[in-house]
Amino acid sequence: MLPSKNLRQFWSGKRVLLTGHTGFKGSWAATWLMQMGAEVHGFALAPETTPNLHDLLDLSYASETIADLRDHAAVKKMVDKVEPELVLHMAAQPLVRRAYREPVETMATNIMGTAHLLDALRDCKKLAGVLVVTSDKAYDNDSYDQANGEIIFRENDPLGGRDPYSASKGCQEIVARSFAQSYFRERHIPVVTARAGNVVGGGDWSEDRLMTDIIAAAINDQAVELRNPATTRPWQHVIEPVSGYLMYLQAAVEGKTSLPALNFGPNGSHTVEHVTRLLLTAWGSRMGTAQQDTTNARKEALTLALDSSLAASTLSWQPRLDLPSCVQWIVDWHKAHVDGRNMREITEAQVTSFESMMDIK
Repeated sequence: MLPSKNLRQFWSGKRVLLTGHTGFKGSWAATWLMQMGAEVHGFALAPETTPNLHDLLDLSYASETIADLRDHAAVKKMVDKVEPELVLHMAAQPLVRRAYREPVETMATNIMGTAHLLDALRDCKKLAGVLVVTSDKAYDNDSYDQANGEIIFRENDPLGGRDPYSASKGCQEIVARSFAQSYFRERHIPVVTARAGNVVGGGDWSEDRLMTDIIAAAINDQAVELRNPATTRPWQHVIEPVSGYLMYLQAAVEGKTSLPALNFGPNGSHTVEHVTRLLLTAWGSRMGTAQQDTTNARKEALTLALDSSLAASTLSWQPRLDLPSCVQWIVDWHKAHVDGRNMREITEAQVTSFESMMDIK
């Protein structure tokens, strides 16, 4: 049976360590895991923004540890206490422009934080599998200075990093692979990595987030300032890659795949300007866009796209929401928040709707 068909059955009752549970993607993952009956233990820094999705959802975690991945002793203490069966490692410093400002801190979190976690898990007797979330930016990308057509990355393409954030994610892949081969392979415990595109969805108030900026502008009837309107990214609703992570780790644990890494991206990439106009139209805003002065801006890759055909052939994973549907889900979520609705109920309803698209049991 394919992983998607018995996803709920597999995750129900599992003791899951979810790092980064206070973040945007982690909060969505926790919501879904709890709906499936998993026992979720969280480890992360405290939420950075007000509002934030973690506090809005007010989920019932089996345990929560608010600590720093860079603190090796704290990570070890938490793992020894939780004794997880399955680990979803989502905690990271995820912002490209912050990484330019804070390169050492970013690398300490993304590289050494991952090493601290995997080192602590070496002595975990009940461990059955680990999934490390990295990024599409882990690939060596030469589109910083000029776009030579769309670059589509596949799992066997070289890893790299021409900016601090990308370098940290490429190194994170290498760290995960080294621990997998040196310590976990002999115990038949899969340690796999997942690379997703630019995730969007309801409840992301992080800095430098396009959707966050668009919605704030729409609410306040202001024009949206765009740093790089022509930049293309593989935009996808957050629940899409989360579904891939859950399916992938299940398949790895059940011995249905031995692939060390998989891409989870949407069908195609779109420009920042296109996504912005789509969301403004869905919101009902008549405000336009204005390009921001980028004279002193740090460079980011101009084009990014992922080939997810390996995930499709291995897991039968596929994107379920096209871009207009994804944008509409974001608009529905944030309009509900503006109206003072119960956002845990709204989020759980969107998860349930997505589950029905997958036809899982």
